[in-house]
Amino acid sequence: MPEFTDAHGIAIVYDVHAPTGTPRGAVQLLHGVGEHAGRYVALIEALVGAGFVVYADDHRGHGRTGMRQHGGDASKLGRLGPGGHPAAVAACWQLTQLIRAEHPGLPLVLLGHSWGSFLAQKLLAAHPDAYDALVLSGSALLTPTGLNAGDLNARWKGPDATGREWLSSDPAVGEAFLADPLTTSTPLLKLFGIVDAARLYGRPPRALGRDLPVLLLVGEHDPVGGPRSVQRLAAAYRDRSGLRDVTVRQYPGARHEVFNEVAQEQVRADVLAWLDAHVPAR
Repeated sequence: MPEFTDAHGIAIVYDVHAPTGTPRGAVQLLHGVGEHAGRYVALIEALVGAGFVVYADDHRGHGRTGMRQHGGDASKLGRLGPGGHPAAVAACWQLTQLIRAEHPGLPLVLLGHSWGSFLAQKLLAAHPDAYDALVLSGSALLTPTGLNAGDLNARWKGPDATGREWLSSDPAVGEAFLADPLTTSTPLLKLFGIVDAARLYGRPPRALGRDLPVLLLVGEHDPVGGPRSVQRLAAAYRDRSGLRDVTVRQYPGARHEVFNEVAQEQVRADVLAWLDAHVPAR
């Protein structure tokens, strides 16, 4: 499996999934906190089947990167290590540059889920010319009123609750998460600390300087941001950043991980249809 070394000497592990023949575009996939890229197999297969080459890393402190970084100690998964959150963002930017170098001229789609969507917001704000389309799921407007810093499973508490009910309305998803040796259930605030958690905040920039299409996916019962916060994010991209093509797709009954929901086939179909309209096949 390929890897690159970040500015702090951490080896970042990533995968490349390539279609048969010449790709029509590239997708950089950014996973969420406490998880890893291996949880996106079905989405990656759909994107590759549609002609995209997909790059997906395990972020700083996470998955295979985290196990190597922390000397095989799974109890430390999710901890970002030296450089903290800015270093995690910078490592994702390194991967962007690597993709651009390996596929010059290809349209590049930045696709992030949850914390990955927050990373994507930071990357787009800092490097707006590097990306050609943005897809965010489980995202939020990154303000104290737009991002839930409380108990994400509060709505589903009960004597039989696992604590992962907030992920998906499919109980098997939470069970698989808990059984996965490369995930952690430690809350983000405890993993990152107060300083790095506060670094998540930040609205989309004013006058981004270019136009690109944005697709926002959200479950009706997503406790991280939810429909109201995502609609506020969409409005910020339109009104502050000047983006003209911003679409929100809301999924009834769905929770945080729309790509792992009961309606996941429809979610993938919606993403592919949107990509067909914005990154046409050659």
